[in-house]
Amino acid sequence: MTLVRNADARVTETPGGVMTTLASPTQGGASRSLWRVEVKPGGQGPVHDFDVEQVWTWIAGSATVSLGEETFTVGAGDTVVMPARTLRHIVADEAEGYTAVVTAPGDARATGADGQDFGTPAWIA
Repeated sequence: MTLVRNADARVTETPGGVMTTLASPTQGGASRSLWRVEVKPGGQGPVHDFDVEQVWTWIAGSATVSLGEETFTVGAGDTVVMPARTLRHIVADEAEGYTAVVTAPGDARATGADGQDFGTPAWIA
């Protein structure tokens, strides 16, 4: 068992939000990655995809999730299973933003809506 202390969590900031890596292949030696996502009110990431399934659980705030042809409003306590190779777009609530925890395999690769390979994001590696 490997212990990753809170003080050792890796923080990555993007225009879409702040991702805090809690465990990953390069942080704790886990085969799966676990990270926290914090997005300010009205914030959003790009329309993108992953080659693996991701599981998101909202722990605070709310968001609108577009996943393939479906759109959901989610809030604290809700979980969304995002299948591989399904375009997704998440927009934080305008008033409160959101915080979620996410898990996926540690070798997950992101792609843009146009299919451009972005590789494995820093917070997953």
